Amino acid sequence: MSSQARRGSILAIGCSVHAIQDGLTATIYVLLPILAEAFGLNYGQVGLFKAVKSIAQGMLEIVSGVAAERFGEKLLLIFGLGVAGTGYLLLSQAGGSNLILMSLVLVGVGVAFQHALASALIAGAYDNAGRRGALGLYNSSGDVGKLAFSASFSLAIGAGIAWHSIALVFGAIAVAFGVVVLLLLGTASSAQSASPCTDHAVGWGVIDPRSFSALFVVVFLDSMVQAGVLTFAAFLMLSKGTSLAVATMASVCILVGGIFGKAVCGFAAARFGVPIAFGLAQMLTAAGILAVVLSPAVMAFLLLPLLGIVLQGSTSMTYGMVADFVHKSRTARGFALIYASSSFASVGAPLGFGLIGDAYGIETALAAMAIVTLVSLVPLFILREVPIRTEA
Repeated sequence: MSSQARRGSILAIGCSVHAIQDGLTATIYVLLPILAEAFGLNYGQVGLFKAVKSIAQGMLEIVSGVAAERFGEKLLLIFGLGVAGTGYLLLSQAGGSNLILMSLVLVGVGVAFQHALASALIAGAYDNAGRRGALGLYNSSGDVGKLAFSASFSLAIGAGIAWHSIALVFGAIAVAFGVVVLLLLGTASSAQSASPCTDHAVGWGVIDPRSFSALFVVVFLDSMVQAGVLTFAAFLMLSKGTSLAVATMASVCILVGGIFGKAVCGFAAARFGVPIAFGLAQMLTAAGILAVVLSPAVMAFLLLPLLGIVLQGSTSMTYGMVADFVHKSRTARGFALIYASSSFASVGAPLGFGLIGDAYGIETALAAMAIVTLVSLVPLFILREVPIRTEA
């Protein structure tokens, strides 16, 4: 297989796995208001349900990056699909909160074995000039999966199909694709060897600790806001008087904007540089959140896709910089640290913002998210951008 074909195969596998795993994750946002109505949950309890999945994911995200050096990325990608799919299969049989929590833990464990692994495979397959474009396509595939799965779930609920049945189908899709990836293993060799590294990189391989730490904080704060908005957008719509079936489409509208946001923010980063483009995106995100809160239901729904462009598009800028600050032999570890930052942010954000919503109202909780968005601008002052180099 030629080098170009091998890169294409790796990118296709990574994008497909990303679409399914992110689709399973995004569906949880649509499922939460349904569970809240079925079990009488308050905002804090809703945040706890989301946090359980994120805790499991964050704890194993770092482990996945280290384990990849021993077992190889592809084997662990298959493992992740199987476990996440099993979580949804178990969820389809859930009749109480305990089994639902157990299912969400399994989903969190499964999706932990994806982002860092696929990102490392793709980053290792492409040179510096092509890496950001490939990672941008990889990130966009996740938004396609989020939209496809969450929209299908919402439409199925609107058509009167029980959520248990939809969860069963989604779980079967994940397990089945794990088998497909297993069959395709021989068609694209790994970009990184699972054998021990023979170069001089030690530890986590961070070559620019200051910039990497700044990126870690930026991703953490950015992920807090993303998780908070996606978790409680439907509840904000319910507070504006919409029906449950309509409210569950709120996160879908945001994800629609997110697909275009990856391209828009990627173009802005290439044109103005990551710090300027990211800063502009965060200021627009804060303004967009406040606009949605203050608008009536119909106008708020129209604003959600526009909010999604800047809210979701920021990741195309931040994750594309990870490989710039980490030694090539430790790329999986570097991505694991950054994605773990995002996962742990998704633990505290829904719970913390949920408690604010219980105490002061859902509108105040969204306003707090806007403030956190602006706080994420502070680390940009110490983030060093590495220029893109082309092949000789």
